[in-house]
Amino acid sequence: MMKSADRMMKSADRMMKSKEAPKIYLDHAAAAPLDAAVVDAMAPFLAADFGNPSSLHRSGMEPRNAVEKARAQVAALIGCESGDIVFTSGATEANNLAIKGSVWASSRSGGTVLISAIEHLSVLNASRRLKSLGFDVRELPVDGDGLVSPADLESALGDDTLVVSVNLANPEVGTVEPVKRLSEIARERGVLFHCDAAAAAGWMPVDVDDLGVDLLTLSAQSFYGPKGAGALFVREGVRIVPLIDGGPQEGGLRAGTENVPAVAGMGAAAKLAMRRLPEVAARVQPLRDSLINELLSSIEGIILTGHRSLRLPGHASFCVRGVEGEAVLTDLDAGGVAASSGSACSSHALKVSHVLAAMGVDTTLSRGSLVFTIGRDVSADDIVETARTTVLSIKRLREMSPL
Repeated sequence: MMKSADRMMKSADRMMKSKEAPKIYLDHAAAAPLDAAVVDAMAPFLAADFGNPSSLHRSGMEPRNAVEKARAQVAALIGCESGDIVFTSGATEANNLAIKGSVWASSRSGGTVLISAIEHLSVLNASRRLKSLGFDVRELPVDGDGLVSPADLESALGDDTLVVSVNLANPEVGTVEPVKRLSEIARERGVLFHCDAAAAAGWMPVDVDDLGVDLLTLSAQSFYGPKGAGALFVREGVRIVPLIDGGPQEGGLRAGTENVPAVAGMGAAAKLAMRRLPEVAARVQPLRDSLINELLSSIEGIILTGHRSLRLPGHASFCVRGVEGEAVLTDLDAGGVAASSGSACSSHALKVSHVLAAMGVDTTLSRGSLVFTIGRDVSADDIVETARTTVLSIKRLREMSPL
């Protein structure tokens, strides 16, 4: 039996070694790799400091201190007080808590929720759930670059509007929205404003006071932190109803024992992101522009999606005529390049992108969606190789196509 077990272990080891990770990782919008300092911050709470942060004895002290330290670190990243931060299991839960929690906290039995047409699925589906319960949900249109018009928001607001939700930056096309102006319009009408900043935090400055938002969503995995960790900023005085009933954790807004390793990791990642933000943005933006220029000049029938300049510094997204995005991604993966085709949360749905549809991209073209998101460790040589591999892949797939 021991020999059999040894053979199984050796076979598993060979399989693991054969599954080499792509040489060039350009899918940081889906998840950034854990920073070594983040792993170090998490490690004690996976072993020796295992206590419950709600416990009053000494075993709970270090975990409790870690949670509060992380709360202060995350707050510093977005310019708020630590008491305004509620830890969640990720951006999806934070978006649900913001949308449903704020609406349910209203004393009105009905009302209107306004969201942009290109929100993340967690905002779209949370709003649709409210619609099924009798609330009115309306989508704000976007232009061909994915921008929400302040004038459209102004005309859509009514006396029964409960909350407006517009993402700071879209993870699929990279467009950065005029959130500061949009929130100002909502504030003038006394309407709460929620902003999903999961794709933006760590890659561009995010300051809740400057933006003027009431609620803001963060995701640790977007800025080199652990998956399964997120946070919601709740401005002082804003009322929301918790989604989970239970204990008094997170100020009574998110019951259940905190995931201490993940929370500690998110705090460490937020601290690093704040320190490195200027150099990271300055480094990845020229790489982004180089990739955009090279692909647009080398591939016929390709368009850039999203705004040309008002976009995340490391984000390059395209639609290519005559190919399926999924086929290109598989080919790129075989060639050592990891990229995406739209949001990671909807990549298995095999549906036409609601983001591209809202932007007016025709169905046939939108099936050729490609998204490259550049991280801080990507080199200029990586971009050259990515462009070369992408051009060859599209050429090969077009030659194979009967169309």
